[in-house]
Amino acid sequence: MKWGGFVEELRKAGCLAAPMVAVSMFQYLLQVVSVVMVGHLGQLALSSVAIATSLTNVTGFSLLSGMAGGLETLCGQAYGAQQYKKLGVHTHSAIISLILACLPICVVWIFMDKLLPLIGQDPVISHEARQYSIRLIPALFASAILKPLTRYLQTQSLTLPMLFSSLFVLCFHIPVCWTLVYKLELGISGAALSFSLSTWLNVVLLGVYVTYSSACERTRSPLSKEAFLSIGLFFRLAFIEISSLTISTLHFTIPYGFGAAASTRVSNELGAGNPHVARVAVWAATFLAAIEAVIVSTTLFCIRHVLGYAYTNDKQVVDYISTMVPLICLSVTMDSFQAVFSGVARGCGWQHIGAYINLGAFYLVGLPIGAVLGFESHLRGKGLWIGIVVGSIATEARERILLDKRRLIPLPLGTVGSLRPTFVPARRVDLAVKLPSAFALEGQSPSGPRKPLHASVTFWEAYAP
Repeated sequence: MKWGGFVEELRKAGCLAAPMVAVSMFQYLLQVVSVVMVGHLGQLALSSVAIATSLTNVTGFSLLSGMAGGLETLCGQAYGAQQYKKLGVHTHSAIISLILACLPICVVWIFMDKLLPLIGQDPVISHEARQYSIRLIPALFASAILKPLTRYLQTQSLTLPMLFSSLFVLCFHIPVCWTLVYKLELGISGAALSFSLSTWLNVVLLGVYVTYSSACERTRSPLSKEAFLSIGLFFRLAFIEISSLTISTLHFTIPYGFGAAASTRVSNELGAGNPHVARVAVWAATFLAAIEAVIVSTTLFCIRHVLGYAYTNDKQVVDYISTMVPLICLSVTMDSFQAVFSGVARGCGWQHIGAYINLGAFYLVGLPIGAVLGFESHLRGKGLWIGIVVGSIATEARERILLDKRRLIPLPLGTVGSLRPTFVPARRVDLAVKLPSAFALEGQSPSGPRKPLHASVTFWEAYAP
């Protein structure tokens, strides 16, 4: 790996990662703003919205995000292989699939007040959490469209439209949420409705761009029968992807941008048959993630004594948050590298391997440790967070070993419509061979030397997985 190539790849990764970090932050801040707004209404409102936000993320929004992750493989490698119309087909398949997935999720949200007391939650808090969740249902269906559109644009490196739309939506959301919560006195219902309105606004803005922009002309395609036939392929990747989901935090939106950049660069280069460039992209994204981890961890540790005031004025809660910050800093570092390695896995089509690693690390290692420390050892929140950190360390270590031992090989799942390893589309290489002299044969003997000719020899090269 040459230094010049690494610097160039670092530049490309940075140009992709910076807008995606901002996009992820702006989209996540929509929920943070809603929680902060209702947090000052009282402890009941804060507790209800906090629980509802966590559960709707785990059972809904994060689930859709994980399923949409399959598009990073399908669309990314299709774009690299120059099969542009496949991007539109796969995006339509994803939207249809995610809308269908929303239906059972809605049932869970509607009966949340019946489910939460079964695990020991207060009935009053459960009722309020249900009210908030029901009013987030419009946002759920909007996310079923928004998340595939985001992957569709991301795999083409069209990040600036998403950046501008997300910033505009956040600026729209803040005054609307404040008005509905405080001026119209809708309380937690106003916070949920404002989030739904903002999510649909983002869908409309990106939908208009995709429909009319010349940048999407090659990849734009109408809804067709092929999109419905590709639903099975998408679900196979989506179910593998959601099994590798972990807890999503405000910080995770930052390294997610680096993971998205790594996924895009790796999938594009593998689709084009350039595994060596893909390896350089991995190193560049890892380098950026390391810098980010140091900056964010240091910043959090320095402001640990005032961080809690963003959510509440309760001194006891603020002090407890300050004691949790060292663990959060460690978690930040693990999340940064894990996000990049997960992005690489999506770009390579290794979702099944990532799923096995996450299931083993978090559910067989992290969860038991967190349960023992949190409940048996009475460390409560600290014990549970230690379990998360241990799971992250186990995941990162195993994924790092995976990347060391496995070569980055082209696996264009979306370009061939199969989950079986295949050859990438062959790449033609024209080789001009100059002949020093040539003879024109007439009868049985040459008539003499003629003007030198050029012969073109065409080779086809392909990479086998």
